[in-house]
Amino acid sequence: MNALVLLTLGATLLAGLLVVLGAHAYAAGRAQRAALVERLTASGEPPPGGRRRRFPTLDRRLRTTSFGRRIEQKLATTGLDLTPGEFLVYVLAAVAGVWLLSAAFLAPFFGPVAGLIGIWAGNAFLNWQRARRTERFINQLPELARILANATQAGLALRTAIGIAAEELEAPAGEELSRVADRLAIGHSIEEALGEIAERLPSRELVVLVSTLVLSARAGGAIVGSLRNLTVTLEQRKETRREIRTQLSQVTVTAYLVPAIGLASLLLVDAMMPGALDRMTGAFIGQTAVLVSLGLFALGFVLIRRLSKIDV
Repeated sequence: MNALVLLTLGATLLAGLLVVLGAHAYAAGRAQRAALVERLTASGEPPPGGRRRRFPTLDRRLRTTSFGRRIEQKLATTGLDLTPGEFLVYVLAAVAGVWLLSAAFLAPFFGPVAGLIGIWAGNAFLNWQRARRTERFINQLPELARILANATQAGLALRTAIGIAAEELEAPAGEELSRVADRLAIGHSIEEALGEIAERLPSRELVVLVSTLVLSARAGGAIVGSLRNLTVTLEQRKETRREIRTQLSQVTVTAYLVPAIGLASLLLVDAMMPGALDRMTGAFIGQTAVLVSLGLFALGFVLIRRLSKIDV
């Protein structure tokens, strides 16, 4: 009986000791994580080669929400040196500015409308910046394929060739390949590391290049010949895209002129008859007419952009 009591007491003490050690390890891990986050986001010193981050408290809180994580993902694809907190503050400041200017120069009714347009413009700016960065990356793909082909022909492994290409190429290809090289260095597979680029900068050319590299890494084969042929194909597609963009430049300008004509018309009416916009938007019929007109201008912009968008 005494042996059973001692055994029970010993097991209880051991369980209590393990609970205390586990709680201590958990608390130490949380403290280390909090210290790391504090150094990365709220440090008073700028990172090496970087700049001092603004609004660290807002940025830290914003990253914990799904909305902040979506903004962070979009910013990661644009290459902008901004945090989610900084971007949100700048967008809100711009929205407030266009709200006040529209209400002062046009009519109070146009303030909220301009604010909504400003919010849409912030998201459109991220999409445009992402498309612009993707286009620049696509233009660098022929040179990337050429560097990889030369490196593999010289007997270097694909991982080493990617590191060399990251050093040789400028942004954005150099930055993206540096991320790939870092992930390969910590144990990620080539398929995972290259797949992240295809998700951030989606394009048909990049998907073909990634598929070629992944298949060659899996099954082997004549990767040099495949990359040589792919280089020629990418050069031809690059020239084709450039010709199409030149042919459609007039249509693109027309798409932006459509809403500009509407804004110029409002300014012209207000200049010719001061107070006309106030009287027009003071009635429900006038407000409805203005909203319908803005909707038609937006519809025209979208339709022209869709008609001028050609996938090659």
